[in-house]
Amino acid sequence: MSEQSARIAVGAEPSMLPSIRWDEPPEGPVLALLDQTRLPGEETERVCTDVPALVRAIRELAVRGAPLLGIAGAYGVALAAVRGYDVEDAAEQLAGARPTAVNLGYGVRRARDAYRAALEADADLARAAAAALAEARALHREDAEASARMAAFGLSLLDELLPGGGHRILTHCNTGALVSGGEGTAFAVALSAHRVGRLRRLWVDETRPLLQGARLTAYEAARSGMAYTVLTDNAAGSLFAAGEVDAVLIGADRIAADGSVANKVGSYPLAVLAKYHHVPFVVVAPTTTVDLDTPDGAAIEVEQRPGQEVTELTAPQAAVAGAEKGGGVPVAPLGSQAYNPAFDITPPELVTAVVTERGVLSPVTRDGIAQLCVRSRQGNDELMG
Repeated sequence: MSEQSARIAVGAEPSMLPSIRWDEPPEGPVLALLDQTRLPGEETERVCTDVPALVRAIRELAVRGAPLLGIAGAYGVALAAVRGYDVEDAAEQLAGARPTAVNLGYGVRRARDAYRAALEADADLARAAAAALAEARALHREDAEASARMAAFGLSLLDELLPGGGHRILTHCNTGALVSGGEGTAFAVALSAHRVGRLRRLWVDETRPLLQGARLTAYEAARSGMAYTVLTDNAAGSLFAAGEVDAVLIGADRIAADGSVANKVGSYPLAVLAKYHHVPFVVVAPTTTVDLDTPDGAAIEVEQRPGQEVTELTAPQAAVAGAEKGGGVPVAPLGSQAYNPAFDITPPELVTAVVTERGVLSPVTRDGIAQLCVRSRQGNDELMG
């Protein structure tokens, strides 16, 4: 059996199952994922013993978020190698599971390249598999470290842009520990502000149609004791008009060479609103999310999700409503067509700053993005901007 589940009821404790973990039970290595389609109602681990099971978990959004997808991709290659499956085929399957998130391919390539390098150095298959696993674990550690750095840089930026504290931050989709080896990207910045007493309110877009904000960000905010409020996506404009938003913080699934940002659909309208209302619009993402091979926003492939996610209450929305998994309750007439892009593109001129583990880039320009990547490769933590 390639896929199993283990349920743990959600209680009042602030801790939660890790988003991803490598385990080695007697029957063989597995990759255990916190099934995000079941949150917030229950914490359920989805246990994958082969790559097809992991690919399904990625496509069904049981595991999601750009940094975590990179980690999952690397562990997936290691899983194939350790279990003796075709590593090259596994890498191809994993890299194609979700086309927009550049981190997925990055993680896959890192583990695959470590495996190849070991074989070229005359290692046997077992040692090559161990090399792939070591690379996946290294990526996992690096992402946790990057998360902590982004949180520190982001908090400093907020204090610079909004002196005096009392920040009211609007966020979209989910960018916390559920998408990261650490505490996340944009959410980690808000969490840092909360810990030092400078977060007045976290406004949480519910994030249609799969409600990652209402289900996941609110879940993480509640566990952290943050003051938060969930709002419908189309209520954000009235918040801006009322002067209730001090800054917008979002993550990214891909940043093109010109600074265009692909993020969960609904991000671009927030950028337009922020520009009109003179509110900082800040993107928080690791440098692994930058793709210099993608020249601009028009070149980013935007994933198109199934129309049923819009026309029916599917599993994630049904979880919010308390329904059993596999909902499929119609909310539109039978045969209705649905436009359901997973992401939209925000041009760099609408982005106040990009916060990475290497520092802050502002303004966001093609040259600045290129320099950021050079500094990242050199391992220089110097602040940009």
